[in-house]
Amino acid sequence: MPDSPMLKVCFLTQDTGLAEAIARALGDGFEARGSSELRFEQLGETLAWAHVILIDLRTNVPEDFGEAALRLMSEVNDLRIHPPMVVLCDEAQQLLFLRAIEHGADDSVLNPPNISELRRILRRLYKLYSSERELNRLRGEPAGRLHELIGTSAPMQELFSVARKIATCDVSVLITGETGTGKELLARAIHHLSGRRDGPMGAFSCANLPETLVEDELFGHERGAFTGAITARCGRVESADHGTLFLDEIGDLGLGLQPKLLRVLQERRFERLGGNKTINVDLRLVCATNRNLGEMVQQGKFREDLYYRLNVMQLHLPPLRERRDDIALLAQHFLLSAAHQFQKPAANFTRAALQVLEDYSWPGNVRELQNVVQRGIVLSEGATVDVCDLPASMRLEPAESEETIAPASAEDGTLSQSYEQEVKRFKRALILRALRQCDGRKAECARKLGVARGYLHRLINQLGIQDREVENPAEPAERKTGVRPGDVTLYN
Repeated sequence: MPDSPMLKVCFLTQDTGLAEAIARALGDGFEARGSSELRFEQLGETLAWAHVILIDLRTNVPEDFGEAALRLMSEVNDLRIHPPMVVLCDEAQQLLFLRAIEHGADDSVLNPPNISELRRILRRLYKLYSSERELNRLRGEPAGRLHELIGTSAPMQELFSVARKIATCDVSVLITGETGTGKELLARAIHHLSGRRDGPMGAFSCANLPETLVEDELFGHERGAFTGAITARCGRVESADHGTLFLDEIGDLGLGLQPKLLRVLQERRFERLGGNKTINVDLRLVCATNRNLGEMVQQGKFREDLYYRLNVMQLHLPPLRERRDDIALLAQHFLLSAAHQFQKPAANFTRAALQVLEDYSWPGNVRELQNVVQRGIVLSEGATVDVCDLPASMRLEPAESEETIAPASAEDGTLSQSYEQEVKRFKRALILRALRQCDGRKAECARKLGVARGYLHRLINQLGIQDREVENPAEPAERKTGVRPGDVTLYN
């Protein structure tokens, strides 16, 4: 198991000299970063990184900085789980200290700080913070989620169950599955549930890159290792020390680099490119591929010993077409996320749109679904995403000859068409009926139907409704669609 991670301290102060001095004085076991930023929305990454927040509220601090710090403390304190906060203040600032406590401060340190006392306070608060996070984790992920992965289908629930067991054991994991199924999200879930969760999580794709570039990215280089190497650089392996490294498309890793990666797995050591110094590293390796590594071993394209070291535990992510029960759940999740991102009012799909999504084969898997939903949000009018907002390749094209649409049987109510064609026939009859009642006035018709005018125009064009059909009720709605306008009932 990895050693105890560094205790990460975010010091909010305008005194950069003091921030540097405290960072040096804390010494081994601590990593301190100074920042003068006090806007909550700008500190998202810092708050996620920090274990404890130290805030400068000394007498010589400008008043506006102190007030901004108190506001920030209130916002941080409103979070369900947040890093503990310690204020640095002068002995005479009793009133300010009480205000800081009211705004969520967990402790205080007098200026000038006693470093031994500061270390003790930081360690104590970090221990409490770690316990709170662990308790929250042990309460369990929602049944349909594993960190950022979503799925209630039987294949995904089985995968989540196995992944939770694997995550707590510090072994290498090989994730297989088609492109776009979410292999990196599964790797991040394993890291999040493991004992290395407070360590770094690095990711790198080995796909379609020259071997020399991959070697430099993974293992770094020393100064002068090649032309242009003016400074030393640590690679992804070194950066993931005490954490997890995710290597995507591991099947594309060149044969020349495979022994070096094998050595990392076996001996936990390596050398940078152009260097002789051996660097020790402690990391967990999670790899992913959409290729059959077993076949590649047989073909001599992948080392057998490396394959067995990587494939200690294997997890397979099923393609989206094999877990269709999750399509509606994923689509709704992506819809709400994209609507918030693009500031659009869309909140759901029409029944027809959901049916199209569920019937589609999804060769691009979850990634393609996310892109399709985002497209639908951008094109949607109003609060719903309809079939016409989806890509043309996924929906019924409007250019079909109307004469080829056979009428439904009036006697037995059976359907002679596909779901999409029946929905299209219903929409056409409904819009024609509304247009005739409004004497062809489209703005009034849109209000009557409760849709945006632009959306109505697009439906009229998509369904091939002609002005002559609106002007002459005896014409074709019944003949062309097989549905009598009088039979149409509006439903939600």
